[in-house]
Amino acid sequence: MTVLTDTTVTSPTFRGRRLRRTPALRGLVRETRLHPSMLVAPLFVRPGTGIREEIGSMPGQHRLSVDELAREAERLLEAGVRAVLLFGLPETKDADGSGAWIDNGIVQTAVRELRRVAGDELAIIADVCLCEYTSHGHCGVLRGSSVDNDATLPLLARAAASLAEARADVVAPSAMMDGQVAAIRSGLDAGGLPETAILAYAAKHASAFYGPFREAADSAPAFGDRRAYQMDPANGREALAEILADLDQGADMIMVKPALPALDLVAAARAATNVPVAAYQVSGEYAAICAAAERGWLDRRGAALESLTAIARTGAGILVTYFALEAAGWLREMDR
Repeated sequence: MTVLTDTTVTSPTFRGRRLRRTPALRGLVRETRLHPSMLVAPLFVRPGTGIREEIGSMPGQHRLSVDELAREAERLLEAGVRAVLLFGLPETKDADGSGAWIDNGIVQTAVRELRRVAGDELAIIADVCLCEYTSHGHCGVLRGSSVDNDATLPLLARAAASLAEARADVVAPSAMMDGQVAAIRSGLDAGGLPETAILAYAAKHASAFYGPFREAADSAPAFGDRRAYQMDPANGREALAEILADLDQGADMIMVKPALPALDLVAAARAATNVPVAAYQVSGEYAAICAAAERGWLDRRGAALESLTAIARTGAGILVTYFALEAAGWLREMDR
């Protein structure tokens, strides 16, 4: 057995620890930097006034009446978060989801109020889907027990136009209907709304991580599931094909959902495109961190910021997260 002596040990020429010794050095060489302006806060708006209703499976998140939504937007702006993604809970539902496009719909009303109180300081993104508005909970109109893709397209286009007329900056189709981006772009342009941008939920998986959202938005399907139109989480090449198809149809930005289980797709989207890439840290991702933190198994702040950093490091420049308000505060504290 050979025994190494001090004279036979070669000192390492690369010492990564040299730049890790102090917080100042670590900050100086940090490759991925989060900023509040990258964050988008998903918000749920419901009828009524003075309502701030906590969502049981998503601690710290609420269903908000329009007046409370405006106050929440003011808090977000003060923290440096300048974008929201709106979801609506209508008073009534029907088979076609008509509440998605009526002029006085819950999200249309919310958009107008946010525009009144925040002007152009806030980027307003409005989700475009029918699941929250249909009595059966599916993302399009039914033909028998199946979603009729082509019959749904004009309804999505109509909903997007209604939201754009209310002065949403961006419409975000999430129904995963084939051709939805083309239908919406055509409808917006024909309706004199060519400046409204489209953020396409291009790679949206049929994920187990959506459970808390369906409680929050009251959007669980009454029967079956959404696997016939949302993507199989196992398919990465198909996800890239969906992304490229949406861009060909006129999307201005694309989104991968959920985020952490699909970081490879975020990286693939960043490498394959030159448009802004968003990733949605969905309700189940948020709830899992919150639940573990409540039990003392994780540090809430540390886990939230680490997960957001990972999403950004992989290539997303837009981070849709329920931690938006908290994260903005944490980032400001770190900069002091």
